[in-house]
Amino acid sequence: MKPAALVLLVAAQVTAAEPAEPVDWVNTYIGTGGSTKIGPDYGGTMPLVTTPFGMTNWTPQTRQNRISVSSYAYEDDTISGFIGTHQPAVWMGDYGYVTLMPQIGNFNPTVEYRRLPFSHADEVSPPYYHPVKLRADPARQIFAEMTATDHSAHMRFTFPANETGSVVLEATRAGTVGYVKVDAAHREIVGYNPERMDAHLSNVKLPNFKGYFVARFREPFVGQGVYCGVLPVDGQSEVTGEQVGGFAKFKAKTVEVQIGTSFISIEQARANLDAELPQWQFESTRAALQKKWNDKLGIATIEGASDDQRRIFYSGLYHALLYPKLFSENGRYYSAFDDQVHNGESYTAFSIWDTFRAENSLLTLFAPERIDGMVNALLQNYAEGGWLPKWPNPSYTNIMIGTHADSLIAEAIRKGFKGFDYELAYQATYKDAYTPPDGDTTRRWLDREPGVPYEARAGLTYARKLGYIPADKVSESASSTLEETYDDYAVAQVAKALGKTGDYRDLMERSRNYKNLFNPTRGFMQARNSDGNWASPADGWTEGDEWVYLFAPLHDIPGVMKLLGGPAAFNAKLDEHFSGRHNHHDNEPSHHYGYLYDYGGQPWKTQALVREIARDAYSNTPTGVLGNEDCGQMSAWYVFTAMGFYPVNPASAQYMIGSPLFVRTTLHLPNGRHFEISAANNSADHPYIQSARLNGRPLNEPVITYQQIESGGKLELVMGPQPSRWASGWVPGH
Repeated sequence: MKPAALVLLVAAQVTAAEPAEPVDWVNTYIGTGGSTKIGPDYGGTMPLVTTPFGMTNWTPQTRQNRISVSSYAYEDDTISGFIGTHQPAVWMGDYGYVTLMPQIGNFNPTVEYRRLPFSHADEVSPPYYHPVKLRADPARQIFAEMTATDHSAHMRFTFPANETGSVVLEATRAGTVGYVKVDAAHREIVGYNPERMDAHLSNVKLPNFKGYFVARFREPFVGQGVYCGVLPVDGQSEVTGEQVGGFAKFKAKTVEVQIGTSFISIEQARANLDAELPQWQFESTRAALQKKWNDKLGIATIEGASDDQRRIFYSGLYHALLYPKLFSENGRYYSAFDDQVHNGESYTAFSIWDTFRAENSLLTLFAPERIDGMVNALLQNYAEGGWLPKWPNPSYTNIMIGTHADSLIAEAIRKGFKGFDYELAYQATYKDAYTPPDGDTTRRWLDREPGVPYEARAGLTYARKLGYIPADKVSESASSTLEETYDDYAVAQVAKALGKTGDYRDLMERSRNYKNLFNPTRGFMQARNSDGNWASPADGWTEGDEWVYLFAPLHDIPGVMKLLGGPAAFNAKLDEHFSGRHNHHDNEPSHHYGYLYDYGGQPWKTQALVREIARDAYSNTPTGVLGNEDCGQMSAWYVFTAMGFYPVNPASAQYMIGSPLFVRTTLHLPNGRHFEISAANNSADHPYIQSARLNGRPLNEPVITYQQIESGGKLELVMGPQPSRWASGWVPGH
């Protein structure tokens, strides 16, 4: 399908009704298109029906998902099921999922047979409700509807008149041994799916792991059974094996089913269902979910936005408020780190290498009530598995570099969150900074290497001895060295908060080790070998190159500026970076680059650049995310930029000022206060700040703090068509 056709189809969907509330502006199809180009330009999102941070997300399944393939692609024209998925990102796998599909005619559970055509013209997908018509043939259609709660879904299937409809529940696919039982007396299909697509990405074994489900039907069965492979198992009501599932047949025209999910037990799945969907009230559940999204999205109100900008903004907030995902159930949770059930609150799907940059910072503003629980979840992972995780899904996965959970913890402490054990937080982050992983000097530590111990800071043994990670010993050494100096800075902030003065000083000294990779002859960061000699300029990078990582030390941009020769040379290098098309906004290491002119005394260039990136990298279309959405990070960048500020150094609790896209944004903060960003004379051709006042007083630096926002007040900007000297005299650190 051509991009122009995609735009027209989506336009038809999102303009079907006049938007009246924030949730009406959400276009869940943004990022779902472009899947034939698997790579950095594919958003990998799905039109999920779920609560904010919901444990199980529900979506039509247009293709069998796996690592690198999401369940829904806008280009597809058939649906083979409605899946309860836990897949957080396109490059990650699913686990413990369950799929239901209505059928008419002869029973056949295979994907190839059960899939039915659909049209986007017959589909609507706000975050709280997904109705779609499935066409068995022009005269015979099934109308499918879906809404959800934290751990459960409510589906409603309307079959053609005078047809016997059936619902197939797929528990497992080929290669995974699962269990299903059909109980006609109680109108239930129950079972479990133990698949973890990312299980190979660590050496952690989880024999107790299972995704449990209870599907409860409102209408009585007129036939039922279980299947294994492609055929029913005659005379049995339960089955254990590969590629198993259950089915039920109905005479009723409308069939309703509620599905509870759990990682604790079938009984807990049923308890989740009883607690969240105690009655058969589809409309009430849908309305409750609609209100939940309106309450969260409504924290921000905007004025002076175009319709497309408004849709991109609220869709971005929707994406950002999906992750990390709830992983606890009524005060208990299964731990994928020690394979046991514990009391407490838990979350998973922290795509930390991506999200520590802006997504987590956005949550401190929009979901502060969740931050303590999220940090506690990371600390529980540490207590149960021995390390803070990099990318829990739901257990350790050795994906990406650094130990950026240190940043999330430092940011929470710096912003005053108190609902977790600071001593345990220091113990966990201290281990990241000072303890090498098992086999540190005997492995290359390749990304996504199967079956290896938890990576932590790969090459830390060398880093502590040499002041950098050598390229001839460890893969991705240059990027790791640079990013882990930021992690040292983050752990230093934790040490400072706990009065660990000696550790603070040591860690701050280590945080400047990025300088050991600066090659003054070339004017770039460059990998070094263990003998001290420079490696090839192409060696040692993670999803980037020497341009992408030149300004990687988020915590010490002034220090990088000094290495380059001062503000003039710094700005010239940035000019070369952007004019040479080296900026890659489709990946996270470049996300702060547009804001760096603030440090060099040329904030008007930041103001123009962030407007340009927001315009070119995002759109109200299925291909409207330039790169992988990455659990809200791509969207968080847009939301922050649209509001007019961005967290270059998240652990500092400061935000650099850019150029707001709207005339006015008001944050109705969860603490009851309000913070307003107004931009007089704002328009597409007036991107430049002429003057600024904060709470009535002149603001002459391009910085605001988390505390200033949380205290409530007003940031007043005056915009103009030409650059001004506003904030050009600001000296970072003073």
